[in-house]
Amino acid sequence: MSSLGSGPQQDLFLRQGRLQLIGFASWRLLACLVQTLHSAFLKENMDPICHIFLLLLAFHKINPSVSSCVTGCSCFQDSFGRSLLCMSALLRQIPANIPQDMRKIRIENSHLTELPRGSFENVSALEYLWLNFNNITVMHIKSLEYLPALKELRLQGNKLSSVPWTVFQDTPALKILDLKHNRLDVLPEHALRYLPNLTYLDLSSNQLTVISRDVFYNWPVYQRSQRVEGQIEAISNAVLALHDNPWICDCRLRGFVQFIKSVGPPIILMNSYLTCSSPKFRAGKFFHEVELNSCMKPQTSALDTNLTVPVGLNVTLTCFVQASPSPAVWWTYTLKLLRAFNVSTEPISEETVRSELLIPAARPADAGNYTCTAANFLGNASVSISLRVGAPWASPTSPDWAPIAPAEPGAHVEVRIAKQTVYGITLEWFAAAAAAAEPGETWYTLLVGRYDAVQKDAIYIGPGVNTYSVTDLLPATKYEVCVAVRNQAPRKGQCVVFVTGSDVSQLEQREKLIHIIVIVCAMVLAVPAGMYACTAEARPGCLARCPGACPRRRRQGQAQGAGSKESTLDSLPAGSEDGLCRPEGGRGGRRPPAREEPGKARPPHRNSADLY
Repeated sequence: MSSLGSGPQQDLFLRQGRLQLIGFASWRLLACLVQTLHSAFLKENMDPICHIFLLLLAFHKINPSVSSCVTGCSCFQDSFGRSLLCMSALLRQIPANIPQDMRKIRIENSHLTELPRGSFENVSALEYLWLNFNNITVMHIKSLEYLPALKELRLQGNKLSSVPWTVFQDTPALKILDLKHNRLDVLPEHALRYLPNLTYLDLSSNQLTVISRDVFYNWPVYQRSQRVEGQIEAISNAVLALHDNPWICDCRLRGFVQFIKSVGPPIILMNSYLTCSSPKFRAGKFFHEVELNSCMKPQTSALDTNLTVPVGLNVTLTCFVQASPSPAVWWTYTLKLLRAFNVSTEPISEETVRSELLIPAARPADAGNYTCTAANFLGNASVSISLRVGAPWASPTSPDWAPIAPAEPGAHVEVRIAKQTVYGITLEWFAAAAAAAEPGETWYTLLVGRYDAVQKDAIYIGPGVNTYSVTDLLPATKYEVCVAVRNQAPRKGQCVVFVTGSDVSQLEQREKLIHIIVIVCAMVLAVPAGMYACTAEARPGCLARCPGACPRRRRQGQAQGAGSKESTLDSLPAGSEDGLCRPEGGRGGRRPPAREEPGKARPPHRNSADLY
């Protein structure tokens, strides 16, 4: 007799035979029913074959274990016993009509998402349950109920983030538990308490970061090995797989690392080279290479808890935190959390971090108590720093700004207007090579005020900053701004004089800015409508041309504008024209008046808004 083969051909042959048998049984059942009715009517004896057939039918109804296989699955006999294999992608839940005589169930590559309560209550004889590579995310605490004979449970490649470990109270005979390639991130202290006969536990390739050694100290397998140290060979080995997890090697993992270093038969690690994933200075190191300290509650401190700074100074508040594990650090000001981009926190040793809060260009409104708080799982601590923002440092009393300290040769700063708005200007400066020998440590002094003010506000700009916006200015007012290396007097070309417009609302309505170009020496300054600008200092070679350049430039602007309007700056505070272009010797000289055309009346004085 030729072999029937195996696999699909054998399954096809069996299905065809089953269909023929069902057809014959259906025909025979109909015949027996007819004969039964005929015998009952004629009071004759029934055919013995019908007696046997009806008995088999009754047994089939009473014992459904001999029924056909689950639709879409295959049933067969192998070394495990009667087995059920389901590989259908359409399967979305555990089949409800699994035959009771199954010893092994294998449902893989399907779309199972959960194991509900009593999923296998009809197959109490089940010993092997494989549910690999599905989408299981939830296990009910009674999902394995009525499975006292279960020996092997494989849940590899699912999406379990947690397991109800008390579920194994219903499976006391379990020996193999495979949970690799899931998303487990927590292992409770009593997770292994209900697995006394386990010989293989695979928790590799999950998301475990920190676990306690008590998880294994409470495991009955480990406890038995400690009680009978002289009879270790009589105890079955237990294989433990914990590799490929993102372990955080800080004080919280100290006990577990000690357990891994000391573990031995009957507990055998599948891979004893467990590695740290964080913190950064321990990433990639093996457990046997690290020594971890005990955990410690945060302790905070500051070098100076009372600070007084002048207006405009960049202030950095610093606190130090000693803690293990590394704490979370944040700053608060009047109970408000400060924005993270002004805070930098970095470790300076294994258990110490430094946190800095930057306050740029301190203002009086920034004064108050700033609190640095650190916290980890053991508790929190904080330290407060009191900040006082005082008056600006005294600026020179002379309008010529005598140097506070002797100016070093070559310490020159080039100043220009980078941006102009109706509210003010933005200055930009560049230090010459001699002044910028160490640009990362160079501070600048910005002197701002009305042109005729005896004392101007001093603003101190920290290293790395080379722009400043002068805003909130009064209308129709003449201002002067100078930039110098800190503690030095401004030099020629380091000052800008400008006049604000008198009607801001009208300027805001103009869609296109009208620029007035004022040329003083070789510097060209472009400013918006309502504002004149020129350098407060002029080079000697330009002094002769300066008095004539300003009126010529003004007459050109009048010729291009609508109408024949003229204006002077005499009505502005501090005198609008004095000092805009002046000889080197001082401010007293006035430029010669422009030549008037014969027969033309001189217009009355108007303020700067009349120019527009």
